[in-house]
Amino acid sequence: MKNIKSKLPIFRKTEMNISNEVNLVWSIANTLRGSYRADKYRDVIIPMFVITRLEAALLETKDKVVSTFKANPSIPARVLESISGYKYYNTSQYTLKNLLDDPDNIKINFENYLDAYSERVQDILKNLKFQDEIETLAKTGRLYNVIKKFSELDLSPSVVDSIKMGYMFEDIIRRFSENEEAGSHYTPREVIGLMVNLLLAGSDEEIFQDDKVVKILDMAAGTGGMLATSKSYINALNPNVDVELFGQEYLPETYGIGKADMLIRQDNADHFVNTDTLKNADPFADVKMNFVIANPPFGQSWGGKDADDGVEQAVKADMAEFVATDGRSGRFVNTPTSGDAQWLFHLHALAKLNENGRAAIISNGSPLFSGGTTSGESQIRRYILEQDLLETIVALPGQFFYNTGISIYIWIYSKNKPKARQNKVQFIDATNEYINLRKSLGQKRRELSAENIAHIVSWYQSDSQNKNVKIFDTKEFIYKEYTVMQPLQRRGEITDETIEAVKALPFFTKFYDESKLSALIEIEPRTAKEEKELEKLSAGKLKQENILSALLGAKTSESYPDFEEFSKRIENLPYGVKLTKANFNAMALAMSKMDKTAKVITTTKKDKVGEIANGIVYDKTTKDSEIVKLSENVEDYFAREVFPHVPDAYYWDEDKVGAEIPFTRYFYEYQAPEAAETLKEEFQALEKELQELLSSL
Repeated sequence: MKNIKSKLPIFRKTEMNISNEVNLVWSIANTLRGSYRADKYRDVIIPMFVITRLEAALLETKDKVVSTFKANPSIPARVLESISGYKYYNTSQYTLKNLLDDPDNIKINFENYLDAYSERVQDILKNLKFQDEIETLAKTGRLYNVIKKFSELDLSPSVVDSIKMGYMFEDIIRRFSENEEAGSHYTPREVIGLMVNLLLAGSDEEIFQDDKVVKILDMAAGTGGMLATSKSYINALNPNVDVELFGQEYLPETYGIGKADMLIRQDNADHFVNTDTLKNADPFADVKMNFVIANPPFGQSWGGKDADDGVEQAVKADMAEFVATDGRSGRFVNTPTSGDAQWLFHLHALAKLNENGRAAIISNGSPLFSGGTTSGESQIRRYILEQDLLETIVALPGQFFYNTGISIYIWIYSKNKPKARQNKVQFIDATNEYINLRKSLGQKRRELSAENIAHIVSWYQSDSQNKNVKIFDTKEFIYKEYTVMQPLQRRGEITDETIEAVKALPFFTKFYDESKLSALIEIEPRTAKEEKELEKLSAGKLKQENILSALLGAKTSESYPDFEEFSKRIENLPYGVKLTKANFNAMALAMSKMDKTAKVITTTKKDKVGEIANGIVYDKTTKDSEIVKLSENVEDYFAREVFPHVPDAYYWDEDKVGAEIPFTRYFYEYQAPEAAETLKEEFQALEKELQELLSSL
């Protein structure tokens, strides 16, 4: 297959009307009123939707499968699969339609019908947890009507293809769910199409030769829409490429619909696995992928109290393995903040790629810049840049998703960049590439058109820059953080104002809490523990009074330009209270201010990072940091950016290296405000108009 790139971009705009089918499903949900709360409708509707879809695919071969099984109940499963035409079958005489012929026994017949599905479907039904709902439907007299309604819904593959099925399922989920998770697993098809086009546009032509095997993974697969779309696009380029799909999905409901769709599309449904990608063992440990495509969840906790049991331990163990083996085993070079697992999914994707593999992953803005220099996020970015794995980041506008209006980014990774792109990162600003929907779908108000996708793919394929495309060396985003401080030059004073500052010091406020004392006094009788706490607070109040009394007794209009002398003065006052060296130092700092006319404090002690350099003591209250790109000379940077403003500043190199990717900064365009004269004229015109309106009343 030659000149694959000349066939790009592929665009499949699916203009389809799903309202009739979805409205029918919605009407079925309405019949559950009284028996179910509205937020529980989905517990019935989703499994029945899946069952209806699975049955519809089998109807043509149903009779032959049943008769063959009756003739020989021990017949191997693979024979029945061959007859059904799918990797599943049903040996029951019943269908959703003929179950209605015996309304008195519909519950037991329906259960027998479900039990007659083969093993792969049993796995789906188990995850959908439908058995309990059958009991409820039967007890409330709703089972017959629900089955009847679904028997009237034609979901056969010849009528409803995989793409249409995906749209229907997404719309049903959106209608049933108004909470935070609504639509969180469903990426708009045109966005998936863009991702696939970007993956293919940078791929080796060789991969699309006849009979080549292309392996694709989505480790946060939802209902499998990304996998299905990827395969359809690749086979549109060459139908003779063997595309193998691998999916991992944690939520039982979405796993059920995804696996059902894999069965009906005749993909290997055993490669669609219900598992926790972060916690559980890799179900495809021996398989390396050509492509990984994913939209992992935003803001999912992997650690702390909000994480699922066992996830934190598994993630930390994986990171320890990665570090111990220098990356030969394990996935996680580091860990991000425990409240957002996005980076872990990125690292999983990179670990699964083969030597020429490529990945396209959606994220929000957080992975670009969150975390300080030594944070896990920063070190992950540093690793990805130093290993030259990041190829392109595409910024898309907000209002693309059903449940959120936030802007999104597509990260394109490559394990084997072409020479022209090595050690470089491409930014594409596509935030103005969209068309408005005629009618909003939840918070989705925009979509990508064929023209929008063509623009973005064209920019990606070009090595030139324009207002929408910037190209940088990877070192542009890796930096070193330097600690900067000024010499200790402080002027101390013992005045009412500086004594007031002492009252706010942490050690001082810990002595006594008036609200706690009042609460304890009101308790009658008090326990021994409460009595002890009351005594401690009373003693603490006395300590505070003694400290303030000593300071007030030392008040003076004199100032102290020598901080060492001032510190000794504070330390030697008669407090009558035992205080620590740290307490005295805190008081001296609170009662003094930096003053460039004060004495510079020196010492004969050895240099110490962040404290002493060349015999000069530095003021910790002036501690700051400067971020200097590795591509820049640090001396030139300080000479230009720091010393003109703070000539006596000193900086320490603590070897703190990190990385951030401030994407939007590179596309910012300053817009000057309107001239004051213009604004004045507009205001006067409005004022005049208002006066005329008032006069006419």
